[in-house]
Amino acid sequence: MITLTYDHELTLISQTIPKDSNGNPLTDGIGNPIINEVKTVILCGLKSVSRNEFYNAAAAGLKPEIVFVVHGYEYNGERIVEFEDNRYRVIRTYMTDFEEVELVCEKVIGDG
Repeated sequence: MITLTYDHELTLISQTIPKDSNGNPLTDGIGNPIINEVKTVILCGLKSVSRNEFYNAAAAGLKPEIVFVVHGYEYNGERIVEFEDNRYRVIRTYMTDFEEVELVCEKVIGDG
């Protein structure tokens, strides 16, 4: 049995859109919503995307590139993560046991 080590840093990013006193989203000068990000750095393990998962996801228009393994108690449903100066979108989560969650991710191409 191979033991996975948690020796890589992963930044979990939660995003919120603040609202004004009327409950409307705050926007910049041209109408785009203002997004606040809260970043939390945790340790993770790395896995490759399986061949089967890669082809099944590609059929649905997704491009999984990497799998991050994190402790379940540290993951709160964040949909964006950063790893080695690259931003990734979580396209699927999988709870491997009561302690670990796999985050299957695809690279975010543009930011805006």
